[in-house]
Amino acid sequence: RFFTGVLEHGIDEFKSSEDVYDAVGEIIESSGICSCPTEIQAVCDDVYATLTISNQNQTSMTKLDAPVHIASITKQQEDSTKEEGSIWIAKADKKSLVDQRKLDKANEKIKQKQDKKADNYTKPVASSYVFIAICIPLPVKRSVEKTELQGRHKTTDIHIENFDVAFGSKVLFEAANLHVAYGRRYGLIGRNGLGKTTLLKMISLKNLSIPSHIRVLHVEQEVDGDDTIALQSVLESDTVRESLLREERDLQQKMDKQEHMDTSRLAEIYAALSDIEADKAPARASVVLNGLGFTAEMQKMATKEFSGGWRMRLALARALFAQPDLLLLDEPTNMLDIRAILWLEDYLQSWKSTIITVSHDRSFLEAVCTDILHLCNRQLDSYRGGFEQFIVTKDEKMKNKQKEYDAQKQYRDHLQVFIDRFRYNANRAPQVQSKLKILEKLPKLTPVEKEKPAIIKFPVHETKLSGTVLRLDEATFHYTPGTNIFENVNISAGLDSRICIVGENGSGKTTMLKILTGENEPKSGVRIVNRNLRIGYFSQHHVDQLDLSVTSLELLARLFPGRNEEVYRHQLGSYGVTGELALRTIATLSGGQKSRLAFAIMSMPQPNFLILDEPTNHLDMESIEALGVAINKFNGGVILVSHDERLISKVCRELWLCADKKVKSVEGGFETYRKLLEEEFKRLGIN
Repeated sequence: RFFTGVLEHGIDEFKSSEDVYDAVGEIIESSGICSCPTEIQAVCDDVYATLTISNQNQTSMTKLDAPVHIASITKQQEDSTKEEGSIWIAKADKKSLVDQRKLDKANEKIKQKQDKKADNYTKPVASSYVFIAICIPLPVKRSVEKTELQGRHKTTDIHIENFDVAFGSKVLFEAANLHVAYGRRYGLIGRNGLGKTTLLKMISLKNLSIPSHIRVLHVEQEVDGDDTIALQSVLESDTVRESLLREERDLQQKMDKQEHMDTSRLAEIYAALSDIEADKAPARASVVLNGLGFTAEMQKMATKEFSGGWRMRLALARALFAQPDLLLLDEPTNMLDIRAILWLEDYLQSWKSTIITVSHDRSFLEAVCTDILHLCNRQLDSYRGGFEQFIVTKDEKMKNKQKEYDAQKQYRDHLQVFIDRFRYNANRAPQVQSKLKILEKLPKLTPVEKEKPAIIKFPVHETKLSGTVLRLDEATFHYTPGTNIFENVNISAGLDSRICIVGENGSGKTTMLKILTGENEPKSGVRIVNRNLRIGYFSQHHVDQLDLSVTSLELLARLFPGRNEEVYRHQLGSYGVTGELALRTIATLSGGQKSRLAFAIMSMPQPNFLILDEPTNHLDMESIEALGVAINKFNGGVILVSHDERLISKVCRELWLCADKKVKSVEGGFETYRKLLEEEFKRLGIN
């Protein structure tokens, strides 16, 4: 029995017959069955073979009839343990016949072998990571499942209750609820790294309980480049229309070959095409493309001729044209200029089906959304109204929670004071017991969790430079001779400048920033810069250029060697990359956290003039607010390119417009520029 007990105990740990020998070799030898090591090894080989076959027969996977909610099962087990008593302290029914001393000795040998293997194990370098999400929804009701299978479950609302989602070991959602009403436009907001993008992916892959008849479209990846022209690519996104047209062509070809043929199906196709207004589809597709910045010439170009940014716009155009039941947008304004954003705001306001959009642009959310979904503490809280209404309601809700917490705490403290005062007073014993029972029945007191404020602090410098410190005189620039991007540009800036550059995509905004930094030299004209000027340049592609295999701390030490670790930590802390976050590999950071790291790298040399290219991309709203505060507090000059209306209005005192190969100042700031765009939309008939 002892021999059998050792084998059963270690069956999962035996990786070879040598492991079996280490565990029971001495037992076999002492039993007198075998004395020769070779014979003992042969017996262990047979035992290992038998155990392997037995283990294979026992280990099989069974598909469950319904998903299992692990959190509920765990709670039930905990409650059961409390009621019945712990299994670990239960007494055995009868005395064990196993020699405990020999069993402990065998177990110790197995443990030593495991430790040895663990020491020899080398953990691979985290050069990349794989998306691993675990979703555990509650089982679907049988009635709902039955109607779904029969095709009678035609609800367009979405209700997902009590679901958990984890990314690796990090829990993103715990017992969360998502309720989406058809025809509403939801803005999904929350801090960077909480799981907004993960939730959209889970919905689009239908890993959550989404009715199968609901058409979901997630604008996530750019369109593949091929010979298909842009307009045709958008038309092909309407699969119903394309299927009918394809069938019509096939029937027409058959009719050309056969004189007598039943045309009833062809008539049905023509009726279906008429119902969906297929003849108007090219005009609708052209309006969508035009609104997103595609000129008539660009609409005739092959998709392979477009850059990645324009292909993302094309993917958005396809989604808008296809009109799915549920449209999922992840930071749609990142790829657009202000002109396209204003058009998109107006277009989505008349959207008939459901939208869930993740965005950091407060103005966009206010213009588009009818509801807000706030992701906080692994829960989704729903608020009716636009973003500004959400701010008011949320603040009021937090105040009420704090009042409720304070009132409960005061009542608890009052009871506890009475209990402590009369605990040992025999005359007051009944009253003390009564107070104790009241205290036990009170709900658990949980402090109100407040989100930590976002931190961005640019360095303070003591450089005193008056007047103009950066100037372009009659500057002309081109990449290809004969095709000028800018001609005879005259602009200047000082340490007190707060300038925003706007213009359509492709108008040369990023090129102008590179000319100002000195990365691009003017082909004619001059760039004049003060010799004491130190420029910090934030590129919109900084995030893509980071080494993902190292930690933030290691990267900063590599780029700026020779300083104490405290210096690097203080620099990272100025941008919210603190504690354990600084020791995580960059590959595991969210887009916003990578942007903060890029800010830390940019400001390490203590610049006195900042040139920022789309700094709000990937940042959450709290971080954008902190960025605006940091820019206003910075005692140097700032030139930035941004599509965020709120940030522009908050920090910029001057607006430069890139258009027609020129850079000119717009009197009246952003509001004047917005009115110019609205007048252009009316003139072109874009709405």
